[in-house]
Amino acid sequence: MIPIKKRIEVIVSGEIQAVGYREFVRKATFRRMITGFVQNLEDRKVKIVAEGSEEELKNFLSVINVSEYPIDVTGMDIKWDIASKNFNNFEIIRGDKDSELFERIDVAGTMLYKLLDNSSTSLVKQDQMLNKQDIMIEKQDQMLNKQDIMIDLQVDTKDEIKNMRGDLGNSIIIEFAEIRRKLQSIEDALGKIGVKVE
Repeated sequence: MIPIKKRIEVIVSGEIQAVGYREFVRKATFRRMITGFVQNLEDRKVKIVAEGSEEELKNFLSVINVSEYPIDVTGMDIKWDIASKNFNNFEIIRGDKDSELFERIDVAGTMLYKLLDNSSTSLVKQDQMLNKQDIMIEKQDQMLNKQDIMIDLQVDTKDEIKNMRGDLGNSIIIEFAEIRRKLQSIEDALGKIGVKVE
């Protein structure tokens, strides 16, 4: 069974003219089976007529009820009805060229503001990342310094071991020479009393 198409007529109030709200509403119909129009009214309100399935329209209403700078929807008067099927797509009904031009300039200014705001946020995040990298580099430098100290200690230890070997070698040679001398004197003493040592 094909769902019955519904129609909503919405009068939106708030800070919604000359801030790109109509374009925001048109974009909210993207990839939705919604037809109709959006237009500015003389009393600074916006009128939206939209047709589609009830579910699509409810989702659409939740998206366009927005309060995000510079758009601030403060009220929505909604009337439901059966669809007229008079629309093939969703469009913006524009007013006279002068007022539309100024609104387009306002929208461009808003987009530029958002772009600059996003750029500022990106720069802050980049600064945070660079600070973290600086901290990591500093820690790596500390680790390298500790490795240099360890290498120096290893070299010193190696030199000390070499010196100890040399000292030990000299000491052993002296001790053996002393033992040999003493053995020789024992052998000489034994030889004088007639004992022969082989």
